[in-house]
Amino acid sequence: MQSGFPCFRFISCLGLAWLLSGADLLVSADEAPAAETPAAETPAETSEVAGAEVPLGEFIDQQIRQGWQDNEITASEIASDEEWVRRIYLDLVGRIPTLEEARAFLDDESPRKRSVLIESLLENEDYVRNFTTIWSNNCIGRGAPMRVSRTGMEKFFREAFAKNRPWNEIVVDIVTASGHYEENGAVNYTLAQMQNADEGVQLTAMTTRLFLGLQVQCTQCHNHPFNKWQQDQFWEYNSFFRQVGKIDHRKVDPKTGRMVDDFSEVVWQEFSGPVYYEKRSGVMQVAFPRFEGMEVDAGVGVDRRVEFGKLLTHSVDDSASQLAQAMVNRTWSHFFGYGFTRPVDDMGPHNPASHPELLQRLSKEFVAAKYDVKQLIRWIVASEAYSLTSQYGEKNKIDDPAAGEMPLFSHMYLKSMQAEQMYDSLIVASNAHKSGKGGWGAQEEQRRRWMQQFVVAFENDENDESTTFNGTIPQALMMMNSELMDKACSVERGSFLFESMSTPGSENQKIQDLYMAALSRKPTKTEISRVQKMLSRYGNQKLNGYQDLFWALLNSNEFVFIH
Repeated sequence: MQSGFPCFRFISCLGLAWLLSGADLLVSADEAPAAETPAAETPAETSEVAGAEVPLGEFIDQQIRQGWQDNEITASEIASDEEWVRRIYLDLVGRIPTLEEARAFLDDESPRKRSVLIESLLENEDYVRNFTTIWSNNCIGRGAPMRVSRTGMEKFFREAFAKNRPWNEIVVDIVTASGHYEENGAVNYTLAQMQNADEGVQLTAMTTRLFLGLQVQCTQCHNHPFNKWQQDQFWEYNSFFRQVGKIDHRKVDPKTGRMVDDFSEVVWQEFSGPVYYEKRSGVMQVAFPRFEGMEVDAGVGVDRRVEFGKLLTHSVDDSASQLAQAMVNRTWSHFFGYGFTRPVDDMGPHNPASHPELLQRLSKEFVAAKYDVKQLIRWIVASEAYSLTSQYGEKNKIDDPAAGEMPLFSHMYLKSMQAEQMYDSLIVASNAHKSGKGGWGAQEEQRRRWMQQFVVAFENDENDESTTFNGTIPQALMMMNSELMDKACSVERGSFLFESMSTPGSENQKIQDLYMAALSRKPTKTEISRVQKMLSRYGNQKLNGYQDLFWALLNSNEFVFIH
């Protein structure tokens, strides 16, 4: 809120947030917007995979419905346009729709408006920015490690997603990259995994998890007790990365005369011998570079990472490549909150997929589509499962992956916003994105500084981070009292609240505008009645009342969660 925000007004806002909390995520049946018939989508893709007769779109829905039937549950209703439009914006472009975008979609009566919006968002520059952020975070984390250029990493992904480059080409470029960390931004992935002199152990573990969906890191010391991964497999993968070297360049600072960091680069280094590792029994074993049973020439002058890149699209039997399956699983998880396996990066016979035939078919189609990421997204968001509401009832309450059950996708699962989504949504809700203050670099730096407050680094071998807003008291207080929230709820001249709420117009319309700006929906009759009663207590200080209402909406569970 405003600087010097009085304690009694802070308390009143908390009371208002509590008053409105009943409408956060579940709306009573008599006031819930009527679920509309799903918009007619673009014709389903017909499979090019040999032997597949059912069109892919129909096959996806059939497989998901079969899970409902097998478990004797009834799926939830189709999500209202208000719920769906907020979801698709957050999932595709990483932010809520603007007030104008939400109104335009809700006012559109075309039966194809959902599919039209999907195509529009896939061409939006914010789609590129969103997936650039997602994959930069996956590869190097939010707080880039020492001698790693986040600018370089983002540049690589920004160009890749803008051109819709095939996923297999993107991954090959990443795992085989060499050179200057900004001239070839892909090398920052490798640099981020080379913070310790561990002979490529972390690089091996991260690469198999992130791009192949395989957790083999535990087998570096012993055979895994619960799955098929053996100790030799880890060191066979590791053999591909033993030729990776790093050079940290320094330069003289003309102001101080001292040597300072300049840049880092990834280089090829000679390593032609086998990798030796020790078994628990103390016996030394040897491992050669081998991928899915295929051993490469480890002779002098052979670049093993290049050979590894060639093998990434290799498939065993009639299955799609492990690279394709991992990307399909991870992308499905992005949109639904859960993949076909739990965790999403631990695939294999020891951890069966919830819908194995669907995973295989989608993976094969992804390969047939030449690893087209946008096409994969189209298939997923056009599915019946993605169109369902997050509200559930007695007939499908057992579909609860948070309780340890396998996901059946009979309703949309609630997802907490990531830090970037929260930041960008607050900016959009308050129209701060139109202020034009500061350049892109300054805005990105401010964005990263704010987000770091919500990052908790576990400091494990894989540099995992926790960034979802899980409802802890420190997070809630930080959110409520942050500088960003203060700016979003500002009533200074020129702000969204001042310009929108000080102009002529009915109280009812202004309340609707605040709900639409924050939650992408109109308030229910009960909510309007409650808010009007609250506003009456402000007398001629109505602007302060609107400020408190907006603050409560932005701090509500309904704003924080994707549903």
